[in-house]
Amino acid sequence: MASAQQSRFISGFGMQVLAAMVVGVILGLVARQLGPAEGEQGFLLAETLRILGSSFVQLLKALVPPLIFTAIVASIANLAELQNAARLVWRTLLWFAATALIAVAIGIALGVVLQPGLHAGVTMDAAKAPSTTGSWLDFLAGLIPSNFLGLTASTKLADDGRAATTSLSFNVLQILVISLVVGVAALRTGEAGRAFLAFNASALAVVRKVLWWVIRLTPLGTIGLLGTAVAKYGWDALSQLGQFAIAIYIGLALVLLVVYPALLAAHGLNPLKFFRAAWPAIQLGFASRSSIGTLPITETITESGLGVPRAYAAFAVPLGATTKMDGCAAIYPAISAIFVAQFYGVPLQVTDYLLIVFVSVMGSAATAGLTGATVMLTLTLSTLGLPLEGVGLLLAIDPILDMGRTAVNVAGQALVPTLVSKELGMLDAAVYAGDATPAVEAEAGAA
Repeated sequence: MASAQQSRFISGFGMQVLAAMVVGVILGLVARQLGPAEGEQGFLLAETLRILGSSFVQLLKALVPPLIFTAIVASIANLAELQNAARLVWRTLLWFAATALIAVAIGIALGVVLQPGLHAGVTMDAAKAPSTTGSWLDFLAGLIPSNFLGLTASTKLADDGRAATTSLSFNVLQILVISLVVGVAALRTGEAGRAFLAFNASALAVVRKVLWWVIRLTPLGTIGLLGTAVAKYGWDALSQLGQFAIAIYIGLALVLLVVYPALLAAHGLNPLKFFRAAWPAIQLGFASRSSIGTLPITETITESGLGVPRAYAAFAVPLGATTKMDGCAAIYPAISAIFVAQFYGVPLQVTDYLLIVFVSVMGSAATAGLTGATVMLTLTLSTLGLPLEGVGLLLAIDPILDMGRTAVNVAGQALVPTLVSKELGMLDAAVYAGDATPAVEAEAGAA
């Protein structure tokens, strides 16, 4: 009975998301064919898809700050009781770096062999400097919380130059830093901190319950997100940058379908079972283009489908969602930097390739799990001294590439905790094999 319940929940949910992706593509194609712009026949359908997708992502993002804070604080309290807590942290960081190193090596190799910058159909007219750039100084300064909630405000001036709108957003890295500090402080205060930790545990349980309600809306959100991507961007722009897009997706496929399965097999784990459990999160990452937006589902499947202990998953997955970016921060900037260098006729030396490796392995956190990888790309180009205007050449197809990049990011964020748990003897083999229904799944059934 337990096996049947688990199979219905995981496989059934995955099939629902897969069906939603098909429906989303069809509706997106219909909207694009009818015309998605305002005043055209397909505008109402395109707008409905946009609202459906954006509303779902907004719900997920609303849960991210309380989920990260309560989960990290709780995981620190739980990890402190484990004798191998330090090993868990260092082993996690080691695997983050190792997999990023493999991914960036693949990206460099593909860039050198396929030479996408020499086969581009775009002209210099498409080159322009991006509005958002990244630097090491900005990244390091961004780690320092500007307020306790990790909130940042941005003001945008309207086209008429008179009206302005101010929006609030959260800085995931700052929330992570705040959570780590508060968790450690609660432990160090002894008896006085126990009441706070108990309250935090209760708050985490409440957040998880709300999370499950939102997760059940994933198929609807997928229809809106993927439909919007197809209706708005289509595939027309791929013709001019086809060689570049092919190089990116070959690299992503090699990491997702060759490197990750090889690492799982080397640890005695069945790759098919990993992808069966992780597929819903990978699918949502592909559609939403946001590791942060997918974070709640990634953490859930890591615990309930892969058998990673909750205390460890609550620490490793949020950390991975901000720093583990094999797609956005390894493969993509490597191939893109080589593309820009080839396009502008700038020769790269061995030291330049080593700089690409360094930036990719050490600078992944600069992307912060947000949609797009402009910050990481500009960080790489500026480190190499390449023209930042080259970013403008690639913006036309960035949304199409970002779907694949984020899917690989999410897969890697579930992979590393699984490997580390297996190495340290913490992985629940019955859950990984699909032979048991863990407590989280039972909670979902009662949600």
